[in-house]
Amino acid sequence: MNANVRRFLSNPKAVIGLSVILIVVLAAFLAPVLFPRSPWDMVSRPFLPPFQDGRYWLGTDMLGRDIFAGLAHGAQVSLIVGFVSTLVALGVGILFGALAGYYGGLIDDALMRVTEFFQTIPTFIFALLLVAIFNPSVTSIIVALGIVSWPPVARLVRSEFASLRSREFVKAAVVLGQSNRQIIFRQILPNTMSPVIAMASLMVATAILNEAAISFLGLGDPNRMSWGYMIGASRTVIRQAWWMSFFPGMVILLVVLALNLVGEALNDVLNPRLARKKGHG
Repeated sequence: MNANVRRFLSNPKAVIGLSVILIVVLAAFLAPVLFPRSPWDMVSRPFLPPFQDGRYWLGTDMLGRDIFAGLAHGAQVSLIVGFVSTLVALGVGILFGALAGYYGGLIDDALMRVTEFFQTIPTFIFALLLVAIFNPSVTSIIVALGIVSWPPVARLVRSEFASLRSREFVKAAVVLGQSNRQIIFRQILPNTMSPVIAMASLMVATAILNEAAISFLGLGDPNRMSWGYMIGASRTVIRQAWWMSFFPGMVILLVVLALNLVGEALNDVLNPRLARKKGHG
């Protein structure tokens, strides 16, 4: 494990990605300290351009709200939605995939039919529909994104379980009298986590993009500032105040790019054979 951590941290993609993510996490954590006032409060004149006032570096929006404060407070929503919805999707996907891959037969067929049903529905439209039904809030967005994001995890875990259940260490566990639950969660599951961890970082990036899109369309939490809301609110004045959509858009781009870099670095470390094939290619 230590060797893998060293390999991961020696990867330039991992260093760059983690640095950006760390900055965003710190901004989200320190937002109440750096910007104690509500990001919804009017603090200056409307449409103040960036870098013209030492107190409001990134300018203000059409209502005189601080863009920088909005970005910092919006980071809280994006990170919470991204990471928690991914955990929800991982929990459901791992459970379905593990049961389907381990038991096979009718259980496999039934669980995979449910998985295929969810995959036939356009993911983003399904998430929008669920948020609208649940009433827009951070919790409803997390639940909606978790519900629509688990099928790829289930398919990945199922394929890993199906290939590992006939291995010698599993047969040895059966001979030793371990229960099916012990074999699934103690023997096979730890050996399937490498590709799941690599997939999880990309799922966080997708969840952040989807949350921004949902907020952009006006279905975000009305009580929480978010990057998507900031872009959506500024689309009618983009020619008059370019900075209102530029800065939140750049932050979303950088965070998603950073998470993708981390995901690629994790894949290189956890799947070295795939990395070698890419190198030879």
